[in-house]
Amino acid sequence: MSWILQIDTALENAIVSLAFKGKMIGEKISFLQKDHASFLQPAIALLVNEANITLPQIGAVAVVEGPGSYTGLRVGMASAKGLCYALNKPLITISSLKLLAASAIFHLKDFNADQLICPMIDARRMEVFTAVYDANLNIVLAPCAMELDKFSLVNLMLNKKIYFLGNGSAKWATICDKINAEFVEIECNSMIMSKLVWQNFSSHLYSSLAYAEPAYLKDFFSTSKH
Repeated sequence: MSWILQIDTALENAIVSLAFKGKMIGEKISFLQKDHASFLQPAIALLVNEANITLPQIGAVAVVEGPGSYTGLRVGMASAKGLCYALNKPLITISSLKLLAASAIFHLKDFNADQLICPMIDARRMEVFTAVYDANLNIVLAPCAMELDKFSLVNLMLNKKIYFLGNGSAKWATICDKINAEFVEIECNSMIMSKLVWQNFSSHLYSSLAYAEPAYLKDFFSTSKH
C-alpha cells in the first residue's frame, strides 16, 4: 500500500494530492479560502477515481499541521483524522514551515550548504510564524510566533546569507537590514510534500491519531461578538 493521500489547507489555497512511493500522481487545488471544507471530500473522491484506486488502498493520510490559517488547519486536520479512523490508516503530519523550506531548497539553483532558509507565514500585524533551517532541513531556529522588529534574526544574518520566503516575508522586507538577506517567491509544493511524506512513511514516523492537533504556535483570539 504505497499510495498516500495528502491534504494541505494551511494557507490561502486548499490542496489535495495523491502520491505513489514519494512521487505525486495528481492534485486538486481550490483558490477559494472560505470553501476549504466543501472542497476536500469531492476533490479526494475525484483524485482516487482518476488514479483508478479506492480509498482503502491507500497506505496513509498526510496533512500539513501548520502553522497557518486557524480555520484551514482545523478543517485539514479533522478531515485527515476522520479518514484515518474510518480506513484504519496511519496519520502523517508535516510542518508548513518545513514544507516551504524544502520547496525553496529544491527550486533555488544557487543555494548552498553555507546558507539558510527562513519561511515566514503571516500572523497579522507585524507578527509572523517562522523558523530557520539549514540545507539539510535541520532546525536552526525552532518554529515560533515572532513579532518582527529591525533586530529580529540579526545574529543569524551576521554570518550567513538567509533566503526569506512565504506570505509573511514581505513585512520583514520593509524593516530588515538587507545585508545577507535574499527574498524569493516560492509556494508550498505537492511534489515536495510527497517526498517529505514518503520519508516519514518509509521510516514509520506516524503521528498519534488521539493526540495530533494543528500546530497553531499561538492562542486564537476572536474579535467576533456572540
